[in-house]
Amino acid sequence: MKLNCDIGESFGSWSMGADAEIMPYIDMANIACGFHASDPQHMSDTVALAHKHNVVIGAHPSYPDLLGFGRKDMVFSASEIINMVLYQVGALQAICSSHGTAVSYVKPHGALYNLMMRDTQTYITLLRAMSSLDMKIPLMIMSNHRREEFIQLAKKFDVELIFEAFCDRSYTDEGSLQSRNIKGAVYSDIEKIKKQALKLIKENSVISSSGKEIPIVAQSICVHGDSDFAVNAVKQVRKILTVL
Repeated sequence: MKLNCDIGESFGSWSMGADAEIMPYIDMANIACGFHASDPQHMSDTVALAHKHNVVIGAHPSYPDLLGFGRKDMVFSASEIINMVLYQVGALQAICSSHGTAVSYVKPHGALYNLMMRDTQTYITLLRAMSSLDMKIPLMIMSNHRREEFIQLAKKFDVELIFEAFCDRSYTDEGSLQSRNIKGAVYSDIEKIKKQALKLIKENSVISSSGKEIPIVAQSICVHGDSDFAVNAVKQVRKILTVL
């Protein structure tokens, strides 16, 4: 199980997250590409930091929504979504090249990610974007009850998938993430995060908000980097992964 984190989300003089403290503990960095957060300088700084710590770099493209941090639902055509993903991945790849490294996977962000997980046509649109890249890299998505369906669709586009699970978010009985608008959807209790991480790693499952056990088969576990407890969370999850 690899540990991934959404990271590199500062913008201009506005700082978010503790990237320098988090980076040594993670395996995969989902780096913002300028549409929901970050800018060329911060992208370059984050890539350099990831490269220094031998962390695998992933592009974290989103809707063009700096004001809403990429979490607003927006309406775009399939062509527009494909091109905005290509634009962001291409920008990060150019910066990676300047540092002697490369983008190794793509993980959509926020509202785009959530729509991809619930709307098949949007998921297919993301697969089309991935298949049109000049580099063959995986798409990271959430593991849930539709896992086999996602795999079969990805095969049609010759796209590899990386399935992830979340240790700092509450799950519904259907295996989706609870809306951030619901109280308790984002965990701040480190013991709760550790408990969920341990269950995901050892038992391939989580307990939903109502107490139902949900099977989750994942290759990577995510900690969000934009919270006050992110540094402690990644340290604790790294300890669990190291012991196991």
